[in-house]
Amino acid sequence: MSGDERGVEALAATVEQLRHDVALAQDSADARTLVGIATGILVERGHGGPTEAARHLEQLAADARVPLLELAADIVDAAAHDSVTDALPARRFRADEGPHTPAAALRMRAAEAGSLDGDPQAAAESLLEQALAPLGATALAVWAVDRGGALTLAGHAGFPPAEADRWRYVPPGVGTLAQRALAERRPHWHGELPAGALGIGCGRDTGGARAVLPARVAGRVLGVLEVCWPYAQPPLSAVVERQLDALAELCAHTLPGSVPEAGEGAVPGSAESPLVDLADGLLDPALVLRPVLDDRGHVTDFRIAYTNEHFTDLAGRSRAAVTGMRLLEAYPLAARNGGLHEHVLRVHATGEPFRAERMTLTALVDQVTITAVAAVGIGRYGDSVLLSMRTEDEATRLATLLQHAQRLGRIGGFEENTVTGEIIWNSQLYALHGLPPTASPVPLARLHHHAHPDDSVPINRFVRTLLHHHRPASTAFRLQRADGVVRHIRVVAEPVLDPADRLLAVRGAYQDVSSQHWTEVALAATRDRLADTEQRAAERNRLALQLQQAIMPPAPAPVHASGLHVAVRYRPAEKDHLVGGDWYDAVVLPSSQVLLTVGDVAGHGIDAATGMVVLRNALRGLAATGAGPAQLLSWLNTVAHHLTERVTATAICGLYTPQTGVLRWARAGHPPPVLVRGGSTGALPLPGGILLGAVPDAEYEEEQLTLKSGDRLLMYTDGLVERRDRSVERSLEQLLAAAGAPVPDLEEQLDRLLTHSRSDTDDDTCLIGIQLD
Repeated sequence: MSGDERGVEALAATVEQLRHDVALAQDSADARTLVGIATGILVERGHGGPTEAARHLEQLAADARVPLLELAADIVDAAAHDSVTDALPARRFRADEGPHTPAAALRMRAAEAGSLDGDPQAAAESLLEQALAPLGATALAVWAVDRGGALTLAGHAGFPPAEADRWRYVPPGVGTLAQRALAERRPHWHGELPAGALGIGCGRDTGGARAVLPARVAGRVLGVLEVCWPYAQPPLSAVVERQLDALAELCAHTLPGSVPEAGEGAVPGSAESPLVDLADGLLDPALVLRPVLDDRGHVTDFRIAYTNEHFTDLAGRSRAAVTGMRLLEAYPLAARNGGLHEHVLRVHATGEPFRAERMTLTALVDQVTITAVAAVGIGRYGDSVLLSMRTEDEATRLATLLQHAQRLGRIGGFEENTVTGEIIWNSQLYALHGLPPTASPVPLARLHHHAHPDDSVPINRFVRTLLHHHRPASTAFRLQRADGVVRHIRVVAEPVLDPADRLLAVRGAYQDVSSQHWTEVALAATRDRLADTEQRAAERNRLALQLQQAIMPPAPAPVHASGLHVAVRYRPAEKDHLVGGDWYDAVVLPSSQVLLTVGDVAGHGIDAATGMVVLRNALRGLAATGAGPAQLLSWLNTVAHHLTERVTATAICGLYTPQTGVLRWARAGHPPPVLVRGGSTGALPLPGGILLGAVPDAEYEEEQLTLKSGDRLLMYTDGLVERRDRSVERSLEQLLAAAGAPVPDLEEQLDRLLTHSRSDTDDDTCLIGIQLD
């Protein structure tokens, strides 16, 4: 062995010996502390002075034939009646404790003695060695709690130094095991460490068990005790649980805030400080300042001891970054004559409070001066100063401007809670509706009762978009007030959704646009005289809409024929210039058969509307011949190709025979019908057939369907399902899901399908429902 190797071994042996000596010294110190406490109890009970009491204690131990430390622990237990006493088992010395294993009382009292100096690190080492190692624990951490929910590692034992350094500070919201126990204010026991757990000593391959307990003093949680076992553990016994609670309380007495400083009340920044409580109770940003003295005892500056949760720094720094800094270090420009620092000095010196409604505050950010105007209040509390400020920021100025803008613009805001039914209006909205402030607000669902009857369609569309589709919406209507005044109103609103997309409320605003409306009327009259081409186009659109509405009422009377119930719904396009060529028909033929058709002419406007009239009437006439659906579509294709202005259309034609219950049907490029039978829903197989008018001659296939009692058949145009952002197959799947919902009434089912339709192409929609009773 070389000389260097022998030197290293000698050095290692010396270090190990020193470490052993330190451990013995610590154990000896803890033992002397425990014996000293017991001696003091005997002195208090009249057993002479300290020397006589110490001799009496040794004599008692010799007479009882028990170790001196165990007797001292028993005497302390009998006198204390504290949480440690309550945590001890009723029978002190158990049979399974060997001759070298200290009794529970000795272990707990020795741990308590090691924590009496108030040092969390010393307490952690003493607790692990004296009380927790005999229970199988191998590590523990003592956390101090900041008000924001952050944790600081105040003491630890059994963890590698690198791991302790890595977890020296835990910001709020990380979600460690200690923070969870702190948030719920109750102990957590993990017999097996959960996967993905966060905290000191937790890793991907880490197992074992862990107990996490809030550390309380007089009901206040000042920290957290976290105890680790290397292997999974069964549930703790009641005795061990009480011992862990007592050890957590011992840790709490070593943490900041457990004892106020002498002569100053509670420590500013601690959980017991009334000044901090006062700062937290303020709605404005607030700082607690502590004076900084020079060698002669003069105040030179103030240290920022605490900032409340509303504090926002002019320079954009976090609360944690500013807390602990000196006032002039954080805001050097506050030292200007007549500045903030001068006022804080005067308040601290005189005790006279200071208030200013407008004070200019400045901060330096990368040598750039940031300025803000704020209302400032400064007051002295003992030797500390409370500084509060309310910054006149851009949001405050904008809120004031918004109030004036609402008054000048005749705008009234509202919020309707769809869960509770509560409706909030501002005063301007009551005036706009001509209602007194004591009147009940008008809910959106009843808005059409207060509007002109001709405006019910856009109002219902507006409400449906908000409440059913959960999308922002706007519309204009004529408000008919109770005093007979008619006002032109524009309303805009948006839904408020929870994370699961459930509707919580609707917020929006009404605006009186009557003056704007009449101005627009005058401008429209001038524009009409100058642009007759636009007028003719508008007339064509209006004529097409009137033609369409004359032939296609939104909800015609239902058809009943030999047990067959037929209901029809029609929804026109949302924009007049998009008037389309969708049509439907349900009529009983002279042969007692029922003709059921639905179709869609390509395009919009007057051409599409007139083409729809031609095809619909032609099919009625052709059906009187008694031909089948395939032949009827073949003839109708000839009409579309040769007898119209090259109209193209899709269609479904069906003939239902009541005597047999058979529905014969054919299609010309149209989406498939949907059959709802029992608890299942599906699309019918598609027979071949090209759209009408595409070629001079076309043949069409025919299918048969025997309807059973209770069956429902749905025929529709693509305006019910078509969306720009998804395929036809995907849209059909959503329709099948919606149609499969159990609805006892056919009419109600058609209404629900129209209401919950997610199409976005602004196209007409026809929907025929057939049910066999």
